[in-house]
Amino acid sequence: MTEDKRSKPTESELEILQILWEHGPSSVRFVNEQLNRKREVGYTTTLKLMQIMFEKGLARRNTDHRSHIYEANVEEGETQKRLLDELMDAAFRGSALKLVVQALGNGNASREELDEIKALIRKLESDES
Repeated sequence: MTEDKRSKPTESELEILQILWEHGPSSVRFVNEQLNRKREVGYTTTLKLMQIMFEKGLARRNTDHRSHIYEANVEEGETQKRLLDELMDAAFRGSALKLVVQALGNGNASREELDEIKALIRKLESDES
């Protein structure tokens, strides 16, 4: 199944995907423990979400062991790009400039992040030459 045919992850599913991207294949218990570091989430809630993610094609499930192991079935970068494209179209009428101005205008970017952004802009400009 191609990523375009998969459902867009909900906010809760995206939280789980971030854990799977960071830690790799994981049990429901491990994912639940990671989620509980931020807020209390019941084990059965995590299990149900991961089962739904499997049905939607967002995760793969290995049932060879007693505890099922899940892993992301979507790439992090592709998912981020897709969600960003949708956000840019919906909230910023397709304008990358408006999105960047809003993101940087909130003052939350660190000095290091700003330096990386500047380096990226320089690279993009030199690639155009």
